[in-house]
Amino acid sequence: MNQTFRRRVVITGLGAVTPLATGVEESWQKLCQGKSGVARITKFDPSGFKSQIAAEIKDFHPEDFLDKKKIRRTDPFIQYALAATRMAIDYAGLAINGTNASRVGIVLGSCAGGMTTYEKNLFALRDEGPEKVSPFFIPAFIANMAAGEISMAFGARGPSECVVTACATGSNSIGDAFRLIQYDEADAMIAGGSDAYILPVGIAGFDKMRALSRRNSEPEKASRPFDKDRDGFVIGEGAGVVILEEMESAIQRGAKIYAELAGYGSNIDGIHITEPDWENQARCLKLALNDAAVSPYEVDYINAHGTSTALNDVSETKAIKAALGEHSKKVPISSNKSMLGHLLGAAGVVEAISTVLTMRDGVIPPTINYDTPDPECDLDYVPNIARRAQVNIALSNSFGFGGVNATLVFRKFQE
Repeated sequence: MNQTFRRRVVITGLGAVTPLATGVEESWQKLCQGKSGVARITKFDPSGFKSQIAAEIKDFHPEDFLDKKKIRRTDPFIQYALAATRMAIDYAGLAINGTNASRVGIVLGSCAGGMTTYEKNLFALRDEGPEKVSPFFIPAFIANMAAGEISMAFGARGPSECVVTACATGSNSIGDAFRLIQYDEADAMIAGGSDAYILPVGIAGFDKMRALSRRNSEPEKASRPFDKDRDGFVIGEGAGVVILEEMESAIQRGAKIYAELAGYGSNIDGIHITEPDWENQARCLKLALNDAAVSPYEVDYINAHGTSTALNDVSETKAIKAALGEHSKKVPISSNKSMLGHLLGAAGVVEAISTVLTMRDGVIPPTINYDTPDPECDLDYVPNIARRAQVNIALSNSFGFGGVNATLVFRKFQE
């Protein structure tokens, strides 16, 4: 791609609601400490389920971010998104007003949308009839309403999209927002993902696919990416939002810049709905590196998709080897999902935030529960203990059901 006319894009704001904490810095500290957010499900009685564990949001108080009327009318996935956006905008010190509103856009994705609202109204229809369906059912359910609520709350009037690409949603949201700024469609973008899908139907559906861990007696040890004894992923919930800005305008307003988003690659396997294709994943990594004009030998760290499923972890390992060659043996790789679980549409954004903070602080969070090496997963996964390292260029991978792949390339910022 011709790089001569593309504008540079930087990250100035970060916001997150995760199973470890409400807030970026506390979540980050717990990641570096190797804390697990996985426990037995409390949102419903999971006794009849084969998988009874999840990474639930534990300390989120919506009244800290929304008024009572908005809380009543919105689904948790929207509430998480609004909270993460408020944090990210505050982090960035970004004022959205009549002068710049039309140049500030939103790309906010979700795998499932307002499933809590959907379930509640489905039961109301079944048990009490159509009159008991809420007039706010549809606005609280449809996936694009998180972006709509963000626009109404913060005044953004630029381009708006809702990305739905399964587990790649968050990274695709950032990538699409990146392109809009690069090609002068916007000067700043609110980019993120949010999901709240710890519900009986969600747990049952994923478990029937044999995708979920059933290590119910040791929840905190259930998510174990790249470990030989892994038995599936752990579903999580939450939201992540980043503020992307055109570099010159960010510098002019005196914004603190946390990293540069240097490249983005995305493609689709076209092979199988759930089984990954490592060759096409490798091509996605190469697309991102080429987009960033970065050599494989310059990569200092990879934040892996790392789901803790048998097929994904082997496929991602092969993809990294194919994309980075011999250098893959020297690159530290870690999976936040070992602690956060799989946040679905929010995963790619929260992991991108972690990648940026790795570059800021020079600390790589560990892959916890890595006890028994898998011969097919034979790279450096930063097992169990965080590691200090200077990271100037980092990748963040996301690979989703349906064969959707996305890779982001971050660079330590230099004017």
